[in-house]
Amino acid sequence: MQLTNVTILCFFASYTAALVLELTQFIRQSQVMRWSALGISAAGFLAQTIYLVERSRQTALPPLLASSHDWLLVSAWLAIVFYLGIKFWDRSLSIGLFILPLVLLLVGSSRFASTTPNPDIKIAYEWTMIHASFWVFGIFGVILSLVMSMMYLLQHSRLKHKKAQLPALHLLSLERLNKINWWLIVVSVPLLTLGMVTGLWMSYLRAGSDQAVNLANFGFIAFGLVWVAMTFLFGWLLVSKNATGRLVAWRTILACGFLLVTLLAIRFLSADNIHSLGVQLPGIIVDGPKT
Repeated sequence: MQLTNVTILCFFASYTAALVLELTQFIRQSQVMRWSALGISAAGFLAQTIYLVERSRQTALPPLLASSHDWLLVSAWLAIVFYLGIKFWDRSLSIGLFILPLVLLLVGSSRFASTTPNPDIKIAYEWTMIHASFWVFGIFGVILSLVMSMMYLLQHSRLKHKKAQLPALHLLSLERLNKINWWLIVVSVPLLTLGMVTGLWMSYLRAGSDQAVNLANFGFIAFGLVWVAMTFLFGWLLVSKNATGRLVAWRTILACGFLLVTLLAIRFLSADNIHSLGVQLPGIIVDGPKT
């Protein structure tokens, strides 16, 4: 099979099939189905890796810098790495029910993001790479925090109503979920902050040039508000001594959900700014949604 024959549909279909197989566990428990879901996810991961490598070869840029399209796929790729790692560690853990829908959302959204790279990206290559890396790992932490919070609330509700755990829905303990969520927020917020700082620094460096960035735009203001919300959550977690796990989970879902919704809204509502039509990195020029 030629590398150029791999399309988004290949791994999107694989992840969809894996999610369906995960859901069949509620109908009938089957080790064969669990292994099949894992195998299909691994096949989708391989196809996605091939796709990103081929995209990188075509653009002569790493996926993080190639385009908004590739940036979203890298986020989804990291989530799948986490999913596969957890499943190999504990196949009974129902992480796929929470991770795979978000992966499908990111992969599906990438279909409408620009695939056109900026030929002048090498002018600020190092800073752009640093900026993109901070953002992608920060967003990755947000995705995982959102997943852990949803798992926490589901487990909390089950225990509160004294319901037996479904055989097909195996979750971590409340204490463990709360601890993991706390660390994810504590790590991801500084990464997002560094992403904001490096973005501002790049904007300063470009001031007065033909690639000057206008910060008074929807994209920058929206991400600024998201950063403020995440920073508030970060500070509250550090200073609050009586915060319950349930309250932390709800606030995390609100903050992280707001970030992800904003991330997608910028793609469809913005035009002609540093994050137009998606998570556009400073210096990357897009030509609009690809259809």
